Amino acid sequence: MSTVSQPNEPKAEGAAGGFSLAALRRVRVTIATKLIVGFLLVCLIVGVTFGVIGVHIIGGLVVDEAQEKVRTDLNVAREIYLNHLDRISDKVRFVAGRTFVRDGSSFKERDKVVESLTAFRERERLDVLGVTDSKGIVMVRVTNPGVFGDDQGQDPLVARVLQSREPVASTCLMTGDQLRKESPALAERARFEVVSTPKTQSRAEREETSGLMLKAAAPVFDLKNQFIGVAYGGILLNRNFEIVDKIKQTVFQDVKYQGEEIGSATIFQDDLRISTNVQNENGARAIGTRAAKDVYDRVVTQGERWIGRAYVVNAWYITAYEPIRDVLNKIVGMLYVGVREQKYTDTRMRATAAFVAITLAGGAASMCLFYFIARNISVLVHKLVLASREVARGNLDARVEIASQDELHELADTFNSMASSLKKRDEKLREFARKKIMQSERLAVIGQLAAGVAHEMNNPLTGIVTYSHLLLERANAQDGTSEFLRKIATQADRCRVIVRGLLDFSRPKKPDKRSCNLNQVLQECVSLVENQSLFHNIQVEKNFQKNLPLVIVDPSLIQQVFMNLIINAAEAMDGKGRLSLATRLEPDGECVEIVFADSGHGISEENLERIFDPFFTTKEVGHGTGLGLAISFGIVKEHEGTIAVESEMGKGSTFTVRLPARDLNKA
Repeated sequence: MSTVSQPNEPKAEGAAGGFSLAALRRVRVTIATKLIVGFLLVCLIVGVTFGVIGVHIIGGLVVDEAQEKVRTDLNVAREIYLNHLDRISDKVRFVAGRTFVRDGSSFKERDKVVESLTAFRERERLDVLGVTDSKGIVMVRVTNPGVFGDDQGQDPLVARVLQSREPVASTCLMTGDQLRKESPALAERARFEVVSTPKTQSRAEREETSGLMLKAAAPVFDLKNQFIGVAYGGILLNRNFEIVDKIKQTVFQDVKYQGEEIGSATIFQDDLRISTNVQNENGARAIGTRAAKDVYDRVVTQGERWIGRAYVVNAWYITAYEPIRDVLNKIVGMLYVGVREQKYTDTRMRATAAFVAITLAGGAASMCLFYFIARNISVLVHKLVLASREVARGNLDARVEIASQDELHELADTFNSMASSLKKRDEKLREFARKKIMQSERLAVIGQLAAGVAHEMNNPLTGIVTYSHLLLERANAQDGTSEFLRKIATQADRCRVIVRGLLDFSRPKKPDKRSCNLNQVLQECVSLVENQSLFHNIQVEKNFQKNLPLVIVDPSLIQQVFMNLIINAAEAMDGKGRLSLATRLEPDGECVEIVFADSGHGISEENLERIFDPFFTTKEVGHGTGLGLAISFGIVKEHEGTIAVESEMGKGSTFTVRLPARDLNKA
């Protein structure tokens, strides 16, 4: 069980027998001290908050600047890469336009053609050069003259030229067998041992034999402009560092930071570095190492750019990657540029240190200035404290004078006005309380008197009603007395209804609650009124929910409520219209709703607020006591329910009774 400490309980002391917590709370702290401590806390919180935000912003700006740089660097690298591809395309088209190539008969002397094309290949530094016939069959393979006659029509670039008769250039992936046909030396150059590096995805193959090539193909037309074949050529990117070194030289200009090359470039075949100037731990090019898994998933798998931080071989870089696609738009590799993160990390640290130093210096200067301001304010506030104590003791004549022309002066004037207002309000409250007490006593006496009068009038009224009806039965219709007797009987009945209503309202009956089916109670009410003349032209719609749970109510009192609402609805429709009755269990199962909706003339907005007030009625004089809804409201409230009304003039009214769907005696 939880316990609450009492004032006389012993107070805990510190390890050195120090002050108790209560004693510390009684220590008086001046406003100047609080202001200074508060300002110090504000400075600390604001300084830390804005320091963290500032550091974050500075770091973000540095990273954004680095990412923007590598994004631009990647654009430059792409242009260099594509420029090499264009140059290869120009060289192949030049071969396709040579006269001895266009003269198909010259291929009968294959050795001379090979000799001529070999000189061109070596001068232009092409790794692959060959010519096929109009069906894609190799006629001359310069790099491996002894192998010819094979079908190159399956090569995507050659196939594209055979179909379109237009030159085409692209990056393409060549298998080890294809490279071996072109040149065994190329197949050996393309072979790599896969080197394991951190943060890469798992890979079963330990050796890579295929190669990535910049390749172009161009149509060959004879001297009569007839298509006779395809010239193709390219360079193998595997272990060819010309492009990546040119990118590095152009973009990073061999700049170093702390003795390390600041930037690097790489061409990937799938996730394998086949041409790079990234260095491994031994200082050699990291050929055969692989890209990080998150980069590979973004660039190769999803086909999107990567601009951001990435782990490259053995260090963190700010990097930019983009996919390399072949002529069929399939991703076969990646182009990468990146700068070492360390430079930007150091820049961010220096900027952060300068920002923190400026913040601390500004905070110290502000603290000194605020100390003098707080001391001046403390003296003025002390005057207000003394005056407030006087008012708290009951001295409403206390006043305070502050000469400074600032908010404290306004506060002093406001305090003086408040003291004057409190004095006047105190006098008015005393007078108001005295009048309210007298009024409550008079109302209580009037209520008791009304109940007593109603009770005393009930017996004589019963006699008047009884005898007026007897006289009415015996009266002669010819002498005119029957009309007078009928009026007496009618008014006597009305008085009896008013008296009964007063008695019910002042001394409500205690509910005799038991399990009850509200559908059955509502059906009995309809049965009682449906044959009355008032309901002959009223269409009654019943929407009772089946399997409605039993509720704990007094059936007779609830029937009185239902009858009252049904008759009120009929009278509001002047005996003609539609009355909708519905029962339903709320979704949460806590309450049962009974809805009475009529198509009558409705209730005005100003009358809605008074509809449940005793003796309030909108009926004509002599047609209502104004107690029906008030009594119904009390009965529903006694059952811990609610009754609500919604109405609009000319569109009818809807009364909703909500009763708990539970045993009230056990709740």
